[in-house]
Amino acid sequence: MSPARTLESSPLPTTQTAIIQGEGGILSIHHNAPLPTLRPDRILVKVAYVAINPCDWKMADRFPTPGCVDGCDFSGTVVALGSDWAKTGRFKIGDRVCGGVHGSNPIDQSTGCFADYVSADAQFTFHVPEYMGMEDAAAVGGTGIGTLGLALKRSLGLPGSPRDPVPESESVQVLVYAASTSVGTLATQLLRMSGHKPIGVCSAKNFDMVKSYGAVKLFDYHSPTCAQDIRAYTKNTLAHILDPITEPKTTELCYAAMGRAGGKYCALEAFAEEFCTRRVVKPELVMGMAILGGRIALDYGYESEADPEKRVFGVSWYEEMQELLDSGRLRNHPVRSFPGGFEGIMKGLHLLKTKQVSGEKLIVQLG
Repeated sequence: MSPARTLESSPLPTTQTAIIQGEGGILSIHHNAPLPTLRPDRILVKVAYVAINPCDWKMADRFPTPGCVDGCDFSGTVVALGSDWAKTGRFKIGDRVCGGVHGSNPIDQSTGCFADYVSADAQFTFHVPEYMGMEDAAAVGGTGIGTLGLALKRSLGLPGSPRDPVPESESVQVLVYAASTSVGTLATQLLRMSGHKPIGVCSAKNFDMVKSYGAVKLFDYHSPTCAQDIRAYTKNTLAHILDPITEPKTTELCYAAMGRAGGKYCALEAFAEEFCTRRVVKPELVMGMAILGGRIALDYGYESEADPEKRVFGVSWYEEMQELLDSGRLRNHPVRSFPGGFEGIMKGLHLLKTKQVSGEKLIVQLG
């Protein structure tokens, strides 16, 4: 580890338990993994809880890189400060924090949070407010927040923000597919606080939950007339769509729901060009961790070069999200406590991969 200020009363171990990719991206539990390198711009966090996201199994499945530590969203306690942060006072040892990291990152293999310790970018880490428990803090994490910053502001180009909402005259309707997912409920809140009108697509069983986060109208994707019903409700003028799932059937529905004049379709997964059937609809893939400003060393359309401007935007966005957390305005997704520690993470990943989770966030305690 590089020079850092550490918690003297609790010397750091030399090894840790972590979930790491093996050959073919197969994830397994390792009990003698090295601690992550603490760079000057990072803080070292003793992990308390982790959230399990679809990207946690997808990264290993689609971009197998043996040696990568998996996991993105966490909460925990600061135990060491990189040299850039040791004297700033923004973070101190013992602080409760939460955030998101680029787990299973081929060019930064030790960064994942499915481990006893995680090395987190300090500028993209939140202080956990006093009112919030660490389990809920892990559900907040940071992956969804970063992704939606890029999606809502840079991809869809929506005006306003929770800090500076648009007036009613500038409010637009935004369709949120998979509105009952954690990204969906977060997007719904951010849109509503920014002055816009979030319209959700999800299963009818989750309507009440999604309404509680601010959706103005909901549609059941099981309905054979779902897209037509959305077009009727929006008077054929819908021009902004967020699709966290981005499968052929979701792309087809979203394209069918888009208004006559077309608009912007923001996909959070790679989309198949053959299902992008309308020239007036402009699709774009958003890779959330690009908000950190570094190079994304993946493929299949997810790759991108370093972009310092995205980092500048991201730092400002996270500062605004910290304000929302501190004021209690930003709610986390409903939590499902999942037992078993590291074994529990492995089981939870299987549940997500086999689509056995709906309307809740799996949270596992590690520390």
